[in-house]
Amino acid sequence: MSVPLPFDPSGIRLDPAQGLGVQLFQALRERILDGRLGARSRLPASRDLAAALGVSRNTVVRAYEQLYAEGYIEGRTGDGTYVAERVQPPSVPVPQVRRVPEVASLERLQKHHLPKPPSGAPRAFRVGVPAFDLFPFETWARLQARFWRNPPADCLGYGDAAGEWRLRELVAAYLRGSRGLHCEAGQVIITSGAQQGIALCAQVLLGEGDGVAIENPGYRAAGHAFATAGARLHGVPVDADGFQTERLQQLPDCRLVYVTPSHQYPTGVTLSLARRLELLEWAERSGGWIVEDDYDGEYRYSGTPLMPLAALDRQDRVLYVGTFCKIAFPAMRLGYLVVPPALAEAFARRRALDVRHSEVGTQRVMADFIAEGHFQRHVRRMRRAARARRDALLRGWPEVPGCAPMPTVEAGLHLCVRVESRERERWLVERALQAGVEVNALSDYWLPESAEHPDERAGLVLGFAAVPEAQIAEALKALRKTWGLSSL
Repeated sequence: MSVPLPFDPSGIRLDPAQGLGVQLFQALRERILDGRLGARSRLPASRDLAAALGVSRNTVVRAYEQLYAEGYIEGRTGDGTYVAERVQPPSVPVPQVRRVPEVASLERLQKHHLPKPPSGAPRAFRVGVPAFDLFPFETWARLQARFWRNPPADCLGYGDAAGEWRLRELVAAYLRGSRGLHCEAGQVIITSGAQQGIALCAQVLLGEGDGVAIENPGYRAAGHAFATAGARLHGVPVDADGFQTERLQQLPDCRLVYVTPSHQYPTGVTLSLARRLELLEWAERSGGWIVEDDYDGEYRYSGTPLMPLAALDRQDRVLYVGTFCKIAFPAMRLGYLVVPPALAEAFARRRALDVRHSEVGTQRVMADFIAEGHFQRHVRRMRRAARARRDALLRGWPEVPGCAPMPTVEAGLHLCVRVESRERERWLVERALQAGVEVNALSDYWLPESAEHPDERAGLVLGFAAVPEAQIAEALKALRKTWGLSSL
């Protein structure tokens, strides 16, 4: 004769291929939480429930033990097992759809975030990618294996948030020698790429509502970092001499200026010396900050690389952002930030709150890579390769109706070609994508409020370093075909 149970277990379905005890625990817990087994409800004896479900008594015992351990049930001496009194279903039904709270930071993030990067191996004419097919991976692997074969015990615990001291010394020495930037290791903060350096500047230097002047068109990811920190963005036009510094007189709330002076992103122009000096005068006069992003300063094809703004700064108002990702490869995620001495401790403390410190192996191996001369040799090789790939693009670019002639390209890893209208730009970009060629629209680099003259914002942005000359030639052939230029 079967024993009547305190509740109907017929709805419990257990899969023999899975853990029966875990499944039973989850099924009983669900019934307790949704109220089907109310507080103080009596549970059947383990033997009776096992017989009703057709499982072993051990399965039920394991489920009960887990419910006991997590406080869902309790035993009464001589009286069986009951749902704990403190486990109560909510008296008011929980709504199925909950509205996201109106938090200012969440609202800003909905407007200011990075799009997903292009997937797959590099192809023509991807922007922001160096010739990492030329990286000396064998040398890097040898240095990495040497380090991890017997890593020093002093580097296996928590490290300095500002980065490994030896790497910071080598970065400072490299910048003094190659960029004319007089700095010491104590001013160098090792970062996870240039983007983190920009974000740190936003977090440390800006308060809610501070004005930030950025190039327009410009590097939208930098603007997003400042905006999510609570800053108000002011787009400043760019002309043949770069950032129009005179516009700062119209921005009394401006606390910080972000520029890419060596090779403006995306137009490719270089900030003139006169405007560099004007920008420094503004910072000194207003007490403002300048964030200088020198993301591809090593790539100069005529003469030596220009001295950065930070090298001209005498009032400690410039913060210099650099990266190894444009010399090595983006996935390395290793960059650096040079800050005025008085700010070094504050930046290290702020970075520690985000990531504690960078991964030690990559830092130590990069230090060896620089110290043993591999880095400088690789820089020279990358510069030669980028120049050759630039020449292949300039030499093979067809005359495209509605496009301006190719510009002179003296620096950087990309170029910009103006287009007569936004409609023409869109057509060219879409047809290129259909042909498997990446061509970026210049209009995407403008702030949204710059929509009053859409045709003036049209253009094509092309990176030329990502693939070898043969692939560039193939991509140009594909563009001629898809754009209907075969007969031109």
